[in-house]
Amino acid sequence: MGRSQAVPRERDPRFGPHADDSACGILHVDMDAFYASVEIRRRPELRGRAVVVGGVGPRGVVCSASYEARRYGVRSAMPMMRARSLCPHAVVLPPDFPAYTAASRAVMQIFRDVTPLVEPLSLDEAFLDVTGARRLLGPPATIAAHIRRRVQQEQAITCSVGVAPTKFVAKLGSTRAKPDGMLVVPAGLVLDFLHPLPVEALWGVGEKAAATLRRLGLTTVADLAAAPVSMLRGALGEAAAAHLSALAAGHDPRTVTPDHAEKSIGAEVTFDTDVTDPADIRRALLELSDKVAVRLRSAGHAGRTVTLKIRLADFRTVNRSRTLTGVTDTAREILGTAWSLFTTLRPAEPIRLVGVRVEGLADAASTARQLTLGEPEHGWREAEAATDAVAARFGRSAVGPASLLGATNRRRPENHPRSASVPLSDPPSPS
Repeated sequence: MGRSQAVPRERDPRFGPHADDSACGILHVDMDAFYASVEIRRRPELRGRAVVVGGVGPRGVVCSASYEARRYGVRSAMPMMRARSLCPHAVVLPPDFPAYTAASRAVMQIFRDVTPLVEPLSLDEAFLDVTGARRLLGPPATIAAHIRRRVQQEQAITCSVGVAPTKFVAKLGSTRAKPDGMLVVPAGLVLDFLHPLPVEALWGVGEKAAATLRRLGLTTVADLAAAPVSMLRGALGEAAAAHLSALAAGHDPRTVTPDHAEKSIGAEVTFDTDVTDPADIRRALLELSDKVAVRLRSAGHAGRTVTLKIRLADFRTVNRSRTLTGVTDTAREILGTAWSLFTTLRPAEPIRLVGVRVEGLADAASTARQLTLGEPEHGWREAEAATDAVAARFGRSAVGPASLLGATNRRRPENHPRSASVPLSDPPSPS
């Protein structure tokens, strides 16, 4: 059971939008069924229908599901075959991460228009500290309503907001407010809000920890709060016992930290059937390298280390890395390094998954690039940037490597776009 499923959705009037928010400076804003909502926004005919976004192959996994699909039990991270059996009439769409990234960027800008203290957790959720915005925009609940209104009007999608004194409680509040709602947890009612919840609602309580706590007779947060720390320490260890005891008592001293630097950017793909042909691996690495390069340039980053990930048919995973002499944000250089790593490794066993990641990120604009001997001053990076502009106007399917045209799509994407979009070993060809 995930944490979102562990939090009951029943409405309690004590935590309504007009509850006392005077000591509630933290907001947690969570987009509702984000990937599915973005797809429905550009396909209005799907509104009101069960929509599932994720890998469409036999090993595909659900990334997002509309609330119409969730009524049938479809959930994120569920195998797509299971989702199809639960909801056979669902519209299943492959993910379009560039579209989700663009929508996320617009939503995060709305947040930053309210306060500079924004801590993104992922593309579709963030913490905000609105303490300093009260004088200009009003109480926290008023600010939350303002954010929800702007997101709906400007992006045509909805979000849910938790308003609370701490990050942990605010996040639980947004979960309980879903979909398209707001919940305020007054400082004086934090324990009333927390204690009826199951222990799974606490950060750090997964399936194994929950089973351990239940064997001790601890099924609710109230039970855990009343338990001696020594008992928890013996069952869970020192760090986990202190952490969970503090959360169960409503204590969470963490502040909103806006300067969270991205450490790496990567993408991976699981094949529908295990692969042995190097040509299939190279095509996959080509697409993944393109995806990573586009994300790097979009974020204004360049990286120095390229990592190749391979998962074999027996689920053993192998990682190999190479650090370059300079930074890169081009698909051509990322692919060349990843392919070199693969040819050096050359596993004999069938391959289930491959991934590419660029680490050691730095600001691209302020980082000097060292040309190799004989390399022109302008070339591949400018060409790839030009295809970014074409894709932004006409979509990612408008341009791509010629070597991918007509290739059999035997892969299920994990965080990569539907088609490659930049020249690699071939010039771009209209499609």
